[in-house]
Amino acid sequence: MKSLLVAALAALATTSCMFETKVETTSAAASASLHQFKAVALDGAPTDLAQYKGKVVLVVNTASECGYTRQYKGLQELHAALESRGFTVLGVPCNDFGGQEPGSGKDIAAFCQANYGVTFPLLEKQSVKEGAQQSPLFKWLGGATGKLPGWNFCKYLVGKDGQPIAFYTSNTAPDSDELKQAIEAALAKP
Repeated sequence: MKSLLVAALAALATTSCMFETKVETTSAAASASLHQFKAVALDGAPTDLAQYKGKVVLVVNTASECGYTRQYKGLQELHAALESRGFTVLGVPCNDFGGQEPGSGKDIAAFCQANYGVTFPLLEKQSVKEGAQQSPLFKWLGGATGKLPGWNFCKYLVGKDGQPIAFYTSNTAPDSDELKQAIEAALAKP
């Protein structure tokens, strides 16, 4: 029975990740910026996203028990390779899809460090799905792009000006040519 449930969740992940949730873009979201948001880091410390002014940021909704969890490795490699050029990955743990991020902040941090050597910043768990529990960050990202994650490890590329450039589904690997070229183009802009 357990293997049947695991197979069903895997099938759901495969189909869901190919899609994003479409939402209406809003003019208020278009006038906002990533740099306006304040958040809480995984360790409980207040975090002002204004610290990313002038940097290219890849915002990713993450989960520790997902079929895409291995993307942490590629995200860390991307972060390490490009950090000195003004790029950062910003991980946002999320338990919205299949309950695949059940742990505490301490559990998540330990898992990411022990298994993937993650050094990029991680925020506290947030809800990305549309509704009353949705975090202000993902409400803004969805309103600005018209797209919300349909599964774990969806990605928003945000430019130096704090505006979203593109949305990528879970199927887009951190080392994909498409993503790498978009990051390089964003880094090249003044």
